[in-house]
Amino acid sequence: MKRFKIYAASLLLTLSVSLTHAQKSKDGWQPLFNGKDLSGWKQLNGKAKYEVKDGAIVGTSVMDTPNSFLTTEKDYGDFILECELKVDNKLNSGIQIRSLSKPDYMNNRVHGIQVEIDPSDRAYSGGIYDEARRGWLYPMDINPAGKKAFKKDAWNKYRIEAIGNTIRTFVNDVPTAYLVDDMTPSGFICLQVHSIGKDQSREGTQVSWKNIRIKTTNLKPSPATDIRIVNMIPNSITDAEKKEGWKQLYDGKTAGQWRAYGGTDFPTKRWSYDQGAITIAKSDGSETGNDLVTKQLFGPVFEFQFEFKLTEGANSGVKYFVDQKFNANGKSGIGCEFQVLDDAKHPDAKMGKNGNRTIASLYDVITSEKPANAIKKIGEWNQGRIVVLKDGTVQHFLNNYKVVEYVRGSQSFKDLVAGSKFKSFDGFGLSEKGYLLLQDHGDNVSFRSLKIKEGK
Repeated sequence: MKRFKIYAASLLLTLSVSLTHAQKSKDGWQPLFNGKDLSGWKQLNGKAKYEVKDGAIVGTSVMDTPNSFLTTEKDYGDFILECELKVDNKLNSGIQIRSLSKPDYMNNRVHGIQVEIDPSDRAYSGGIYDEARRGWLYPMDINPAGKKAFKKDAWNKYRIEAIGNTIRTFVNDVPTAYLVDDMTPSGFICLQVHSIGKDQSREGTQVSWKNIRIKTTNLKPSPATDIRIVNMIPNSITDAEKKEGWKQLYDGKTAGQWRAYGGTDFPTKRWSYDQGAITIAKSDGSETGNDLVTKQLFGPVFEFQFEFKLTEGANSGVKYFVDQKFNANGKSGIGCEFQVLDDAKHPDAKMGKNGNRTIASLYDVITSEKPANAIKKIGEWNQGRIVVLKDGTVQHFLNNYKVVEYVRGSQSFKDLVAGSKFKSFDGFGLSEKGYLLLQDHGDNVSFRSLKIKEGK
């Protein structure tokens, strides 16, 4: 009888385990961590300590070692990942997805998409950073509501949806980032412990993860949200962007929505448009002022997004509310200008007042206030964005950092214009509508991913 009871108990346990696995298989979720040891994981790069405590993976910082990564042995492409995590308030961390480690890239340095874990006052948790590659792709400053989702000194639920070219993140069920990117379609997942240098005050700080699970089949994205979409795929527009009202002004092949300033057709001199970018070639010095403008007027409310690539020492600009009533004596069209400039090599950066001719400034009127890492290297693409709101507020963004804000028509704006080179243009920047303009300043500059959303 005793043997029969033991056999029956064993059978029931086996059936229970089988049913559990059947349920996991049915709904598609599979654990990435067994709660007992680090089976299925390996450590790369730094020497931070990883161990299992109380059913969680615990990473402990170690002084004077690079960023450390506990990495899955398998690669994953499309998936939904969920976990809970908790971090010391002094420590920065992250979850890498679709990441790589190769001998020919920075000597096996882990690189790829990272979903941020940030308990600092900056509050970038849930944002998306491209580790050891492109830097910030989705800084949380562009989603103020999402910055409030993370809870200090508590367990936080993370959900990451990587489906096709779309990566969406959620912290405690609050949408935090929405990225469209095709650079790396698959790679490993890893848990980061950030380096702390020789900071003794942060030695031994910890980050923990538990209930880590993944789903790779029958993937259904979360319902649509209203957070900003950052699209890193050149000259593309997604269905989600279309639903939000975005329209392309350039598709990488044709330029039918642009014309020469003062003309009706696309200019024949030095401008080209059919190789994935609208490019102005360098002048031999005999001509400038060969600007490109939209055929359509835009305003009073809109968002204009664009990418630009500078050559060394180059100068250009993106203008808005360009009004042809202003006589520029044959030179560039007159309007508010998002400055496009190589600050390091072009002398204009040191002219004007207090740096108000540097990159992303409202040219000769308001200086852009940008962090040091906001500017890409010469030859790399920068993303610019101009936002004009219903109340007249205008904002400049450089690589998703807000760097300029002012109110059209305000007394402070009028005072600044009165002290600028535009003081003789009565009503400068105040037109209800205007053209968008890409400036020819005699230098080689390229533009792409031009898209606009008009407001009401």
